[in-house]
Amino acid sequence: MKVMKKELKGRSGEIALMADTLEDLWHLKYIIDPNDVVFSLTKRKPEGADDKIRPEKLEKVTVRLGIRVESTEFHKFANRLRIHGVIVSGMDMGMHHTLNIEEGTSLSIVKEQWKNDQLERIAEAEEAGKRPSVIIVGIEEGDADIGLVRHYGVEPYSHIRQSSGKRENGLRDVFFKEIADQLNFVYKDGAAIVLCGPGFTKDDFLLYFKKAYPELASKAVTEDSTMIGISGFLEVLKKGSIDKIMHESRLARETNYMDDFLKEVAIDGKAAYGPAEVQNAINYGAVETLLVADEKLREERETADGKTVTPIENMMQEAERSQGKVIILSTEFEPGRKLASFGGVAAILRYKMGQ
Repeated sequence: MKVMKKELKGRSGEIALMADTLEDLWHLKYIIDPNDVVFSLTKRKPEGADDKIRPEKLEKVTVRLGIRVESTEFHKFANRLRIHGVIVSGMDMGMHHTLNIEEGTSLSIVKEQWKNDQLERIAEAEEAGKRPSVIIVGIEEGDADIGLVRHYGVEPYSHIRQSSGKRENGLRDVFFKEIADQLNFVYKDGAAIVLCGPGFTKDDFLLYFKKAYPELASKAVTEDSTMIGISGFLEVLKKGSIDKIMHESRLARETNYMDDFLKEVAIDGKAAYGPAEVQNAINYGAVETLLVADEKLREERETADGKTVTPIENMMQEAERSQGKVIILSTEFEPGRKLASFGGVAAILRYKMGQ
């Protein structure tokens, strides 16, 4: 993500952005609120499209419209963010329209009140855009999983299974070739590749990979894990291999904080969860780290008018005033989904609260 222009008076004003990647579209889902005004280029039938004279011949033209946002939809498999609202600037004012924001699209967002987490998210996305992307491959004998490390989670790309039969070298080479070919297809310039899994299969694959695609193999490192799939990917994230490449990845941070919280819950220790319990801990200044599920925050904001401070936002502000950290977790990823099951808000405490 690139910031093209920023014109703010206090917390009110316009920020113009360029959405470079799929992750940027995901970030925008949590940056844009109902009642914001968003400007972008779009296609729309010119005035007169309602005339009865061969309307099918009227081609859409590219225009710049501003819409007052009613809702947003992130379609990660279509690489698109859809922003629905009413046109307030440009042709056909008062009509409903949908802006389709894709990779490479520029847009301007005008808010009456920019929130701390939204400004931090923009800064984080801008910085993350300068770092290499990561492909993670979990390999064990006969099975492999390829995942793409996104800001919002590890997105499964494919599962590869070796053909049934004896574990002969010929079949193993076919298995390795399919993994290597898929990596070559999905690879983008500058990406790093992390090979993980139990035993020595990943090391054997790396030897094959160096012969098949020596340039790509030079981007690969190996890491031990007890399993493959999402569980294996999480294991590697906790070990810090991804952090070394991405320089403190969002995913590793979320995983580690959620692990710390779950450990405290398991021993009935310094943890609180659910809005009521967490608010009580905040009132006592006991919150060291506040964990918030992104969808919980988004749902509250969607029902607000853009000016009112929602209950979760109030918790975030109070936690920060008492020198606590606020971490927003992606519910697209396993740690965030676990947080959602605890009511969407939880806290790691400075000390254990009394019963």
